[in-house]
Amino acid sequence: MLPPELPPLPALTRAEAEFIDSYLEVVDLLGRINPARSTHTYTALRAAQALVGRAAALRDALTLMHTRGESEVYTHTLTEALRVLDGERRAKRVTMPPVSTS
Repeated sequence: MLPPELPPLPALTRAEAEFIDSYLEVVDLLGRINPARSTHTYTALRAAQALVGRAAALRDALTLMHTRGESEVYTHTLTEALRVLDGERRAKRVTMPPVSTS
């Protein structure tokens, strides 16, 4: 049995796609750094080191959008893309875990 097919990504400019990809990479790295969720300092250190490069890529994507005259962020379209790319689950790792009742 095949897994359910994901909805298609909305149409994005190349800069918007780079923006979304870079943003999600930053979110993933922040999730690995999150002291409430990480278990090893080395993993957090490696993620923190990689964060610098991914933040620069995010900045570059936004700079490219601005330079090309893409002055608006279309939140509905980009939110749809984030959902297709599992952004909600990925962003949860950046937040605090639920309080344990035990």
